[in-house]
Order: sequence, then structure tokens, then C-alpha cells
Amino acid sequence: MHRYSFAFLLLLLLPFVLSTGLISCGKSLSVPPNEPGVSLELAEFRKSLLSDIQYTLYFNIPERREMPIPATVSIKFTLNNEGYDIPLDFRESADKLRSLTVNGTSAEIIYENEHILLPAGMLHPGENQVDIELIAGESSLNRNPDYLFTLFVPDRARTAFPLFDQPDLKAVYKLTLEIPSEWEAVSNAALSDVIQEDSTKILEFRPSDRFSSYLFSFVAGRFEKVTRTVNGVEMTMLHRESDPEKVERNLDDIFELHAASLEWLEEYTAIEHPFQKFDFALIPAFPYGGMEHVGAIQYRAGSLFLDEDPSDSRLLSRASLIAHETAHMWFGNLVTMKWFNDVWTKEVYANFLAAKIMNPEFPDINHELNFLLRHHPSAYSVDRTEGANPIRQNLANLNEAGQMYGPIIYNKAPIMMRQLELLLGDDLFREGIREYLSSYAFENATWPDLIRILDQKTSTDLAAWSDVWVNTPGRPHFSIVRNGSASLLQTDPAGQRSRFWPQQFSIVELSPSGTQTRLVTSQGAATELDQALGNNRIYNANGYGYGLFPASPDNLEAWLEFGDTAKGSELINLYENMLEGVVDPADYYGRLLNIIRSESNQLLLNRALSYLGTIYWNLMSKEERESAAPGLEEMLWNLMMQQPDASRKRIFFDSYRNVAVTENGVQRLYDVWAGNTKIEGLSLSDNDLTGIAAILAVKSHPRAEDILRIQLDNIQDSDRKRRFEFLQPALSADPSVRDQFFESLKNPENREIESWVISSLNYLHHPLRTDHSEKYILPSLELLEEIQVTGDIFFPSRWLDATLSNHSSDNAVETVRTFLNERPGYNEQLRMKILQSADMLFRSNTILAP
Repeated sequence: MHRYSFAFLLLLLLPFVLSTGLISCGKSLSVPPNEPGVSLELAEFRKSLLSDIQYTLYFNIPERREMPIPATVSIKFTLNNEGYDIPLDFRESADKLRSLTVNGTSAEIIYENEHILLPAGMLHPGENQVDIELIAGESSLNRNPDYLFTLFVPDRARTAFPLFDQPDLKAVYKLTLEIPSEWEAVSNAALSDVIQEDSTKILEFRPSDRFSSYLFSFVAGRFEKVTRTVNGVEMTMLHRESDPEKVERNLDDIFELHAASLEWLEEYTAIEHPFQKFDFALIPAFPYGGMEHVGAIQYRAGSLFLDEDPSDSRLLSRASLIAHETAHMWFGNLVTMKWFNDVWTKEVYANFLAAKIMNPEFPDINHELNFLLRHHPSAYSVDRTEGANPIRQNLANLNEAGQMYGPIIYNKAPIMMRQLELLLGDDLFREGIREYLSSYAFENATWPDLIRILDQKTSTDLAAWSDVWVNTPGRPHFSIVRNGSASLLQTDPAGQRSRFWPQQFSIVELSPSGTQTRLVTSQGAATELDQALGNNRIYNANGYGYGLFPASPDNLEAWLEFGDTAKGSELINLYENMLEGVVDPADYYGRLLNIIRSESNQLLLNRALSYLGTIYWNLMSKEERESAAPGLEEMLWNLMMQQPDASRKRIFFDSYRNVAVTENGVQRLYDVWAGNTKIEGLSLSDNDLTGIAAILAVKSHPRAEDILRIQLDNIQDSDRKRRFEFLQPALSADPSVRDQFFESLKNPENREIESWVISSLNYLHHPLRTDHSEKYILPSLELLEEIQVTGDIFFPSRWLDATLSNHSSDNAVETVRTFLNERPGYNEQLRMKILQSADMLFRSNTILAP
């Protein structure tokens, strides 16, 4: 009887209880603290509450970049629970917010810690609508004198307008742009209408497909528009290139490479291109090679518009970049990581598959060698350092997501993925990838989600396998022990006796009867080899393995006997052992000279020249370099003149330009720049001439000031002229001018075009100028936290690389060590980045020590 009376009373009181929020429509949630950025707790909180998100956006973009951009944002969303304030993300000053309306009622703007709070009392279960008038934030709009482009990865959409800026709240975007009438624009969706006004036009885009906020984008400005249909796919390209011959020379390849990538990916994934359109924009000074915005890929123009007679490496780099960004339509855009700790998953798929996509496009290229040279050196450049990070990292807040990026996710992860494919076999691996894509299409997933799918297809414990490869940093060290027969030992340099990287690779051995190859599966501390090893053997000869392998300079005496991939592997093995103090730099340098004289493969030639340049600038004393320079300059110049092939001629010329330091060598460069010396078969573009002028200034040519002035006058393209004007102070012979320029970089406005800043820093810290620029190291480190906040994802690492990589002095080492030692609570991600970038500084200091 008592039980029924209570139920009846509760029924009478229920309307009052619900209206006061004493009982919610669902389970009680833990409310995250209101802190800057987008914390993991906030993201999980909002994901549990929100769905069916739609943004209707309007931006009125004036032609003059100093004028503000009025904007409106309308957000519709379904609320699955009530009784909670909902934070919108907006990382800008509160005075840019003009009005806020929630469900038709004007609301007070409550702005705290980069969030606009939507009051619980004005929200209700079901569909809600929020309308905001504002002045758009500009830190990620990349405004230039007559164009702009948005770049919102990883969490920078919130710097332009309020939204829920996290990857697992996918949404539909309906964009309207009002722009000057002469401008063109592209966004994620197709145009639905164009309304012409007196001096402006209004572009209305269709509702987009569903995707994550970091993929929302638009480009607007004075662009040329080219539309082509290839293999039944219509594509539009925007560009600003002023050289019509360069455009014509590259146009067919650009469109055909995109079409070929789309066709390959549709066949491999068994899913047609999943979005409503496929366009791209080529942008001067774009900070990355490319960015995979849905329906509107953005590229650095110079990465696709190549100068005459490009080398094989340049052609492969362009094709790889296009394949990479196209692969993201499936891997990253269709299926997206839940949280940016798994940002590497979209990058590993894109890089891993890009290597496959390129194969049929370049049938004459050794693609195993290309994969090896493209991935292993970059991955080792981090994994050998004191700041090595795992592929998958923890991430507490999206405001640090930019530090997830780097060579480990772009280069080590594809190596790991090849080992995974070897383990499963090609067919089962592809079957698992297809299942993964179909299971999570237009949704979000994690790396463990893929591992669970693949785990059903093998008896190997993939979770344990993945734990070592993905969740821990570093690389194994391999060595040979002989006790009658030979054993290959795998050890962990970090001292963890139970940690091993299960992997497969080959060893090739030169014997009197020719080369013999054996496949090795290394899964533990020791792997017995089936017979004793002879001389002249190369470890990881097929390029599939990962680690520090034994190497012998004597193998280079038998250089012509080995295959190209084995040659590439030994070049890398020797270089890595040299940095570990096992191989003598002078010995390796001399043997590289012999290889460069005879090697016909452009990929190997480029790698050998790169390593030779590193030894020359970083691992030789000033006296040793001055002694080596005359012979090296003469050798490179003569080899250049002997080449019948224009692309090989360019390889040697670029290397000569890099190393020339003698008076005669620098004068030769001047004569080429001035047109006094014509090199038959070598075409020099405006970019080439600008680069020569800059290096002549750094190398103190007597006419440096005139050279810079004349070159600036000769540049016709407005974008390239602006860039060279920016570089001028960094090139100055006057140290006080360079000092003033460095001081100017402390103002964030002077760091807006990041690629220009990095070029300037490379000139400031050129090896010939390190005595003067050493004083920039400490203030550069002190700026790093600010740069991480204000810059794009790669800027902190590139800032550090340009600052530290050419130094070797005791003082430079002490500056870095002291900076870190005095800051025990320093941001851990940035600490790792500093240690990664300082690796060459530390190693060259040790190698050059008396």
C-alpha cells in the first residue's frame, strides 16, 4: 500500500521535477572544468550530449586585408540530455562577438577561457538553434593582399568562428561567401548559386557532406580557374602561377595524377569516392605540402608546378603528395580518428597507400628503394634521439594536438604498416581495411578498432604486436655474435630486456658464386642464422626492417655487385652507424665521393649527395672543410658538365650551389646567375636565380648588395617578389640588420607566413654564419611556447630545426641543456621536440670534439 502511494505522488510531481532539472532525461554526466582549449573530458562530455550538427555560415570578405570580416554563424544540433551548460569553442577576443540568440531568444554572451557558454535553461531536448553575429577571427584565415585560405587543422576552426571543434562531432556545413566580384572561391561543397552585386558577388554553396571541423575550408582570391574531366571525374583547380609555360608544362600531369589516384583507391577500397566533388587549390607559401580538405584540397603551389627538367625525386615527390592527399578522402575524411592522439592513423594510411598508388605511374622506378629512402632516414632522425616519441601518444587537450605530427607518424608508421601487411598477407590485409572503412564510414574510429578487425584474421596476437610498434618509442639495435654459427641479436637501447620489435627483413651476402639472399624473422633476443656469414653482407637489404643494423664501409668496395635497394639500405646503415660513433666520417666521406662519380640511379645519387653534404657542413671542422672544398667543387662542376641528362645535370648543380665556398667557386655561381656562364642543357627558373642570389649573399660575394637588389627588380611574380622582400634582412651582410630582423620575429604578425620565416632562419643559421647566430638560440627557445600557440602544426619543429641543426659548439650545446634543465616542468611535447631537433647539434659536437 505504501509503495503505490509513493508512485502516485511521484506521478503528480514529475512535471515540476523535470522543469526544475532535478531529474535529467538520461544518466548524470560529469561536467568538465572550463579550461582553455578542448580537453578530452570536454570532448567526451559533448559527444554524449550532441548529435545532428549543422552549421550555416556567412563571411563577407573585403578586398582590403586590413578591413574586418563580418560573419554570422547558425548552429543546429540535437541535444540528448538536459540540465547542462554547453560550451562552444571560440579562441578569439570577446569583443569580436556581437550578439547571441538561443532558440529565438536573445542571450547574454558568457565568454570564459575560450568558450561561449550556452545556458542550460535556454536549451531543451531535441533540436536547438544558436545564432551568432561576430567579426571573424583571422589567425587561421591566412589573409594576403588579394587572396586568403583557411587552415583549421587540428583545432583552429575555433579561431575563426564559434563551433564544437572536435573530430568526433561531424557536421554538415552550408557556406555563403560575399567576395570581390573579380575573385574566385572554392569550398567543400559545390556552388548552388552566384548572385552578382555592384562590386561583389555572393557565392552560395550546397550543404556539404558530414565531416569533422578541421576539414572545413574555403579559398578565395584572385585565382585562375581550370576545369578538366579525366576518367569521367570533373575537377577544378585554382592557381596563381604567373608563368603560362610552367602552367602548361604541368597541367596534364597534375590532373592525370589525381584521376589515377582516385581510380586506384576506388578499386583498392571497393568504395567509390565518397564525397560530392573533388577540387583543389594551389597556393603560394602554403605552409605544408598539402591539406586534405574534403572537396577542396590545398597544395603548396611549388610542390605541383615544377620547374623544367625535374629530377626523378621531384617527380616522385609530387606524385606521392597527390596520392597522399587523395587517399585521405577515404582515410581521415570518410573514417576519422575519434581523438587527435590517433591523428597518425590517417597519415599512416595515406603515406602507406601513396607508395602503392605511385607504382604503376612510374614503372621504371625501383619503388622498394623509393619507400626505403623516403621513410627510414626521416624516422631514424627522431627515433635515435633523446626525445623519441611513440607513434601513438596521449593527448589531454587539442591545443597541443599539433605536436602529435612529425616523422614518426609520417615515416615510421608506414614502415610498421608494411610489417603488419607482411604478417597478414596482402589479401587479408586489404580485406580488413575494406571492413574497417565500411564499418566506420562517415563516423570515427581508433587504431584499436582496426587491430580488432585484423586480429580476427590471424593467429598472431596483434594487440601485443602493436603495443611495441605503436605504443613505445625508439628502435632496436641489431648485432651479430659468432659461436660456431652466427646469431643475430636484437637489443633495446633503452635497456628493456623484454621489449622486441617483431619484424621480417633480408640479408644479402656477396660470395664467389654471386649474391645470396636470406630472409630473417626476428621476434626475440636472438635469431639463429642457418649458416656462418661471410664478408660483404648488407643487413635489411630489402628495406623492410627497422633498426640500427651492422654496417661496414668495405661493402662499398663491392658497390656494383649489390641491387639498388641493398645499396640504399647500406648508405643508411653506414650513416646511422657514423652518428653512433662506429663509422669514421672521413672514411665515409671518401667512399661517398667514389659512389657519386659512378652511380646512375638518381634516388641513390641524391641520397649519397645528401649524406656527403651533411658530413661536409656538420661533421668537418672549418679547416677540414676548407681543405676539402676545392676538390669537391671541381668534381661536382665537372660531373655536372658531363651529364647528358638535364635532370641529372640539375642534381649536380644544386649540390654544387650548396657546397661552393672558395672564391673561385662562389664566382662561378655569380657568373651563372649573371648570365656570363651558360650551362648547356640546364634551364634556370626565377626560383633558381633567386636561390642563387640568396646563397651568394650568404657566402659574402663582393657584389652581394647589388645582386639582391637586381634580383628583386627582376622578379615579376607578385607573390615571389613579396617573399624575396621578406628575406632581404636575413640575407644582409650587416650583422646588425640580421639582429633587427630576428628581433622582429618576436612579433607574431611577422611570423604569419611561416614558410618565409623558416627560409629566413635557415639563412640566419647557415653554417657559415653560426658564430654570429649562436646568440639567437636562447631567445628562439624562449619563444617556442608562444610559437606553439600561434603557429600551425609543423611550425615549432621547423623553427627548432632551422635554429639548431647547423650548430655544433660547446656553447650551443650548453644553451640547450641549460634551458631544459632550468625548466623541469616544461611542456613535455615541446621538450621532446627540442631534443629531437638538437640531435645533430649534440652528435656533431661529440664527433668534432678534440
